[in-house]
Amino acid sequence: MTDQTTPEAAAAPETPAAGRGTVQRGMPEKRVAIARAARTVFGREGFTRTSVDAIAAEAGVSKRTIYNHFADKERLFQSVVLEGATAVAATQARIADRHLRKIVDLRTDLVDFGLERVDSLTTFAEHWALVRTIEAEALHISPALLEAWQEAGPRETHRVLTHWMTDFAERGLLVVPDPAEAARMLNLLTFLAVAQPTFYGALPMPAERIAELVANGVTAFLAVYGAGR
Repeated sequence: MTDQTTPEAAAAPETPAAGRGTVQRGMPEKRVAIARAARTVFGREGFTRTSVDAIAAEAGVSKRTIYNHFADKERLFQSVVLEGATAVAATQARIADRHLRKIVDLRTDLVDFGLERVDSLTTFAEHWALVRTIEAEALHISPALLEAWQEAGPRETHRVLTHWMTDFAERGLLVVPDPAEAARMLNLLTFLAVAQPTFYGALPMPAERIAELVANGVTAFLAVYGAGR
């Protein structure tokens, strides 16, 4: 898959641990501490209210040390956002491959896929806190940064889902006139059905309710695109 992120983002490991603050082995220790602190403070305070002083205090480094690694607050925010977006997109791509490459029962496999995707709201909790910040403060964040995040995260995941919708149509599992639209609908009816009312995992939702929402979403999706509808 195409990766159009910054060098910092490209260096992020493609593991769930990246969402919790682990950075690629070999990065300078202080840079790791700065990135970890930035995720915490940006996620808690938002972009506008966060100061470099607060990040420095959280990281246990000087303000000068932060500027030795990052040109300014926006570059630091971009680095941690793209690192998380890249890791989430890569993880969700692997989830898709695991559940959708070999279909045994289409409905069951789509439900299992949807439920494991929803788990990323917990696994990558710090990244989703940054997503909440982006959505709340979009007018105060540069268009270039917003575009880079969209490309590294949401659009990359959409490309992966579109690939699988095309594959399902070719296998005769679905009737899909427009794979990109089908991908958008599956995402809306399953992942976003849980992510949006919980504010990307900030407000707990009972597991039973999550299972119900994902199952109902898959049922609605198959009612539109199922080959035997």
